[in-house]
Parts: sequence; structure tokens; C-alpha cells
Amino acid sequence: MPRILIAPDSFKESLTATQVCRAIAEGLQTINPKLQIDQLPFSDGGEGAFELFEALNLGSTIACDAQDPLGRSISASYYGFEDGKTAWIELSQASGIALLKDAEKNPMLTSTFGTGLQLKHALENGFKNILLGIGGSATNDVATGIFTALGGKLLDHAENAIQARGEHLGTVAGLDFDHLIPELESAQLTVACDVSNLLLGATGAATIYAPQKGATPAQVTALEKGAEHLAQIIQQKTGRTITSIAGGGAAGGTAAGMYGFFNSKLEPGFELLSKLANLEERVKQADLIITGEGKTDNQSQYGKVPFKLAELARKHNKPLYLFAGSVQADQNVLTAAGITKAIAIKTETMALEYAKTNAFELLKNAVAHHLKTQL
Repeated sequence: MPRILIAPDSFKESLTATQVCRAIAEGLQTINPKLQIDQLPFSDGGEGAFELFEALNLGSTIACDAQDPLGRSISASYYGFEDGKTAWIELSQASGIALLKDAEKNPMLTSTFGTGLQLKHALENGFKNILLGIGGSATNDVATGIFTALGGKLLDHAENAIQARGEHLGTVAGLDFDHLIPELESAQLTVACDVSNLLLGATGAATIYAPQKGATPAQVTALEKGAEHLAQIIQQKTGRTITSIAGGGAAGGTAAGMYGFFNSKLEPGFELLSKLANLEERVKQADLIITGEGKTDNQSQYGKVPFKLAELARKHNKPLYLFAGSVQADQNVLTAAGITKAIAIKTETMALEYAKTNAFELLKNAVAHHLKTQL
């Protein structure tokens, strides 16, 4: 009996990765109820990793007091692994753009302080190996919020403490590391990062991502100058150059800041999660692999789950089918990636809202229709 691995990302604004797994599985079972199905809701290291950990039963979620991007008190969760030493913190839980109304989005005013409070809670509760997933941020503060939540201080020319947020990056004259929490000394901080954007420049944090977070053109310029200034201050204090780190521009410069303040490692999120899930071995054991995401376009080839999974499928000579809300990628891009076939569940005449609302049934039916001859 064929063994099938289902390993999709979420369909944003429509289905979680777990729901995508279930829809695909139900579609397969209408073809043959005896198929061996391995469901693995996946993530590229941004939002959604909790689902993977819970599917694998690796530990449990832990709630703690935190702040949203504008400093309002909230409760936010992170994931503690069974070893009691490793924790996964998802930046979007406390510093995510989804926590704000449209009118509140402004990276001049937002901060990663709440994520820093989560790190503090995890470190003070014995977790020494911290993995930080940084997708979906509302911020452009270069991790200054995290730094101050962990006891660091941003100082102005009069050595007064400055609040950490985007608009203050350019006024930082000094950094105080003296009061960082002691648990940091024995901790290993790793940032899960799948983009290659640098902190500054035409593909940098401010230019590419700040407009999506509510920044005006003038604010983009200010954030760029502020990040450049802070980078100089960090280099003077620590000797670390944060402007040349591939991926440093991710999450409003959070990746660059984590390296600059704490000498954190940056690792591809997909690779980190693949190791935790023993993904390559699952691919080897499968006869057919099915993946999915909300929209597949030519940008998907740069680190998105279906294309990273396709690399493994191609390596082990396994067929891989991709189901997506829409498929806008060139066929040669799909073929080169090792994707056997890419299928859109939304037709050209179908309204987008209808497709989002009915995504589960559309996906289930598409799987049953397109794979019946393969199984």
C-alpha cells in the first residue's frame, strides 16, 4: 500500500497547516481509505511552528505575561520542549503585525519588547537553548526591544535611557550591557531566518518590509538612517558588524540586532525544523509527497516550504504534488525545483472570498480529483 507524506504550510487567512493536512488526508481517503498517511503540518520557521511541535508531541506551550508591539499588556505563549532546556519563541506571538488594527500599524512606534519578555521568562525558567522564529513582525526596531527587556539600556548623549522603538534608533549614543540578566551568559540564542535580506539598502529591512507595516516613505528613510546609525554604535561597542549578515534584515532587523547584541546564530528555519521533525527520513520512507501553501509564485522558490521540501523529494527521487490557493509560478521554475505537478484550488472565475471561505472542501476535492489516477 502506498505511503504518503503530507507536509504543507498554512494557507494564510484561510487554513492552518493542520487543517490543510486534514483536508488533503480526507481527499486521499475518498480515493482509497487504506492508504498509509503521515501528516506533518510544517512551517518555514515563521508562524506555525507550534502546530508542528504539537503534532510531534515534543513538549508543551507555556504562557507568560508580555506586551504587544505598542506596549499593551497581553499573555503570549512559547513552546518548551520535553528536555527542559530548549524553547521555541515565535516573535509574532507578542510582536506580530496580526496583533494590531490597520490604523495602529506604525514601525516608528512598535517594539519587540514583548518578545524580549518571553525570552526573559524562558531563560529564567531554565531554558538555555532558545530558538527564535521571526516571521510576521510589526516592528523595525533592530531587536532593541528585546535587548532592553533582557536588561540592556539604550542611552542618549546625556546617558539617559531611551525607550526602544523604531523612531529612536537614530538617537542612541551608547549601549549599557551591565544589567543584562545573568542567564544570558550560559544561553545559546539561535534565530530561525529564511530570507537573505541585509539590514540596509535596496533590499533591506526598512525599504522592503517597513511599508507593509504601515511606514510612510519619509518614515522608511528615517528607519533606514536610524538602523545605519545603530549599527555603528553596536560595532563600536561589541566589534560585531551587523550590516553584512545575510538575513539580518528579517523582522525589521531583529536578526541583525540579535547577532549584534547577543552574538546569536542565524540558521535557516526550515533546516532547524527539519531536524526536529526528522523530515528527510520521512521523505525517504514515503512513496508520494504532497505539500501546499496559500499562493505559489516565483518568490516561493526562495525558502518557502513546498520548494524546500521539493529539494528533499528530488534528492530521494520521490514524486511531489503541490496544492495551492493559486499557482502563479512559471512552469520551468516548478519543474527545476522538482515539483511533479502544481495544482491551484481556486479557478480564475472563482471569487477570492469564496475560495478562502470554502478552502477546506476545495482542497479536499482537488486532491481526490487530481490524484485518483496516481493511487
